[in-house]
Amino acid sequence: MTTLLLVRHATTAATGSRLGGRTETPLDERGREQAAALAERLAPLPLKAVYSSPLARTAQTAAAIAARHRLEVVCDDGLLEVDYGRWTDRPLKALYRTRLWPVIAQRPSLVQFPDGESIRGAQQRAVEAVEALVARHPRQVVAAVTHADVIKAVVAFYLGLPLDLFQRIAVAPASVTVLRLPPGGQPLLQRLGDDGPLTPEAVAPPPRHRSQRGGQTRTARGSRGRGSSPRGKESSRG
Repeated sequence: MTTLLLVRHATTAATGSRLGGRTETPLDERGREQAAALAERLAPLPLKAVYSSPLARTAQTAAAIAARHRLEVVCDDGLLEVDYGRWTDRPLKALYRTRLWPVIAQRPSLVQFPDGESIRGAQQRAVEAVEALVARHPRQVVAAVTHADVIKAVVAFYLGLPLDLFQRIAVAPASVTVLRLPPGGQPLLQRLGDDGPLTPEAVAPPPRHRSQRGGQTRTARGSRGRGSSPRGKESSRG
């Protein structure tokens, strides 16, 4: 079983105000501080590999994590942000007034961005990338630094949620979502948008306990860590 850490990149100057998309906007000062703190949080974990979307903000976040483990960052195009087409880097306030925005909020499975990618297509290629990582790293802990909509779509897939509900999932910048993924088996979400301290025990398999009928069952740990309440001013996109 592979333990996958889906990490959202730290903040940029556009976080919360623009639909970033496939831009090369680097981390801002706060984002660099977040990335350094994130690397400290993940330092105790037995990471064997660090993958990243190739964009600047994800690559910089991944580099901070990888340095603590003396690993090289491996770029993976499957982890790229959604291609928002003509909407790339546009102010969110302007997009909120478009006719397409309510559809994005309520029926995202139907949406294809103007001259860009569909959300369903983005989910499919991100899940394919994750499945390849799982096959490459059996019984290992690996990190994949990517983007908010990608993480939400991947989580929705492994939880069996309709894509139309993926906007109900929130992941803050520099947060960690932990999935345990057995090849061909039942996935387990252990942490969602966690920005608290992480230890090897935090990503270990949940303990087994006996049910009233005497069988073995698994119990999941809480999905959020200490200090993991969503940040109100930071967008769930980008």
